[in-house]
Amino acid sequence: MFSKGEDRRQPDDGMPDKRRHFAQSLSNATENSPHDDAQDYLMGVRGCLAIMSFLWVFLQTYVPGAVAHSANTVAPAYQSALQKSLSILFWNDSLIYSSIIFLSARMICLPFLLDSSKVVLASSVVRRGIRLWLPTAACLIVVYVVFTKNYAVSTPDGLQITYLEEFANATSNYAMPSNLTVLTNSLANFNAIFDVFWVTQDFRYQAANMAFPTQTLWIVSALFQQSYTVYTTMVIIPYTRKTWRLWGAAVFILTAWWVYSWAWFSITALLFADLVMNMNLQAKLQNHHILTTTIALLSLSAGYFMMFYWVAARPDLQFAEINFHTGPYNTGGIYTDNDTTAPMLRADNYLVIVGFYLLLEMSDVLQRVFRNPALVFLGKRSYGYFLLQSIIVYTLGIRLTLDRIRTDVDLSGYPAATGIAFASTLAVTFAAGEVFYWLIDLPTQQFAKMFFHWLRQ
Repeated sequence: MFSKGEDRRQPDDGMPDKRRHFAQSLSNATENSPHDDAQDYLMGVRGCLAIMSFLWVFLQTYVPGAVAHSANTVAPAYQSALQKSLSILFWNDSLIYSSIIFLSARMICLPFLLDSSKVVLASSVVRRGIRLWLPTAACLIVVYVVFTKNYAVSTPDGLQITYLEEFANATSNYAMPSNLTVLTNSLANFNAIFDVFWVTQDFRYQAANMAFPTQTLWIVSALFQQSYTVYTTMVIIPYTRKTWRLWGAAVFILTAWWVYSWAWFSITALLFADLVMNMNLQAKLQNHHILTTTIALLSLSAGYFMMFYWVAARPDLQFAEINFHTGPYNTGGIYTDNDTTAPMLRADNYLVIVGFYLLLEMSDVLQRVFRNPALVFLGKRSYGYFLLQSIIVYTLGIRLTLDRIRTDVDLSGYPAATGIAFASTLAVTFAAGEVFYWLIDLPTQQFAKMFFHWLRQ
């Protein structure tokens, strides 16, 4: 019953009840997931990885001898010097993709750790596929349109080759994938998009990845698969003792290393998140500052030493580590299918990542560095940069360069053409990433929230 004098009328805003209810539903649906501002430095790390990723894409295309693990084994002296020094730190492909998978797992569990309710869990599980699928689909539609039209060129001998092959031949680039798979029709493109989120192993050999410039789209498949490894593991966190979680995670991580699974990285990241959110990791690390710093530096030093050693001194041992794993997805025994062209799960990368995050979770100074607004800005747009940068470098950049060097027999104009390509592709990638963020990425996130809200009505 209404109290005396209470106004029983609905608000007279001119909006029918159903429309008012729908508008309120949309408002509720687009509310943010649980968020901890103290973890924003992780978004800055994403921004740093975005910069490193662009450097790798560009340098592998234009200065391949300066890139770690490059197929260009013979290169000018300055490129070899860069390969054996800075490339290990700043544009190392295996370190970059391992860090991306680790960071994704470190971040996607945070909403549930902040609010361990069934609604937050279900929301994370439902929205993850939409969040990744729509931007990836948009990217592959662009790939389909761009690389099925005007892709082939004629040589002076009358042969038909792709303009990527023309560029690779002219610049003696053996590192870049120049013979991309062509998605011949819309159905093939649709199937490729579908398979990105369907395949469970051999990610590198799916059609979408083979058609994608730089052939790095397999990372999306790995992220999607490992998301659900994290989701199915994190649900036990609110209901188990902390000591058992520590021992259980250690066993899980060692087993994942042994069976050569990306869970090796993702469960380590989940453990870091659990320690930070539920066990006050920063205070414990700061209370043992010297010990923590020593362990972190030893881990970083060991990882970087191995990277330098495999690149500079013993490249013949670069892939030997894989022989120490079992292969349950392939043979059921020792891993004998040593495919050196496939992405590798490497101990050196793992040690560097663990050492870095020990320092990051301990140090207020490092966290302030990665909370830099510029890095956070880049981090929020990093998915768009990742999807677009390879396309832009392989279209705008290479075509600009070819126009300048086709008649340049001795390639004397190549350095200037490379500088022009770098400036133009960097600017266009930044601008395209901004457009992609506002028109594709951000609306996709909002749509995923609305879709989950609709499922609950």
